[in-house]
Amino acid sequence: MEQISNLVKAQVLNDALPYIQKYHKKIVVVKYGGNAMTSQTLKDAVMSDIVLLSLVGIRVVLVHGGGPEINEMLGRVGIESRFVGGLRYTDADTAEIVRMVLAGKVNKELVSRLNQTGGTALGLCGSDGGLLEVKKLEGEQDLGYVGEITGVNTKPITDALDCGYIPVVATIATDEAGQVYNINADTAAARIAAALGAENLILMTDIKGLLSDKNDESTLIPEVNVSDVPFLKKQGIISGGMIPKIDCCVEAVRRGVSKTCIIDGRVAHSILIEILSNEGVGTLFH
Repeated sequence: MEQISNLVKAQVLNDALPYIQKYHKKIVVVKYGGNAMTSQTLKDAVMSDIVLLSLVGIRVVLVHGGGPEINEMLGRVGIESRFVGGLRYTDADTAEIVRMVLAGKVNKELVSRLNQTGGTALGLCGSDGGLLEVKKLEGEQDLGYVGEITGVNTKPITDALDCGYIPVVATIATDEAGQVYNINADTAAARIAAALGAENLILMTDIKGLLSDKNDESTLIPEVNVSDVPFLKKQGIISGGMIPKIDCCVEAVRRGVSKTCIIDGRVAHSILIEILSNEGVGTLFH
């Protein structure tokens, strides 16, 4: 049995070789959030996936949110969580909590986990080295201190990559006056991937991908051309909370990212399946 097991392992590695060669020294941006952040088993799988990819020469950048942790801390201090159009309303007190939780707690926990798993990670946030230039997001409704990215300075990330680190980016930033802004993690990941000229942007979610019938996971749409997105919105196939995620995918592709994927973060090792096989585990936008 051991011999068969070793043969299977060898075949798996051999099958992965073309994909390792394809992505060698290329940048892959992973937006990490959702169920994969709250389940201990899935969290361990994500960390090991990222370390493995890094060790075979793929330049991985991890961009993260931390909604559940922010909600928990706001609850502890008696601040109600409010959402407008899928984005967190952020008053001055909430902005400080977001900074504390994302840059202080979640970011450092992820860095520590990656290091414990055998990687070499470095924590960053949008304020570090002027990584993210930001202004107040203007829209039909006031969201408070929610930021719109006006520019990306990739040097802190590329310097970290060149020194062999896995950059872990918390999506908060400050403006020229020092005001803290909360930034949607999907949006930040898309802009960072585009600025880096990434080969792939992977958004981890709590669903299988884009479904033609949102109540039936067997209706997964495996590939979407970004030019078809307006039609899919008119049909109602892209609706609700999927709209901002898919808009991020479209923007990233149009800004030069080779492809973007929405993958099922509930599946263990979904990142490896997406990168190192021809199967994929979600919806590919190209």
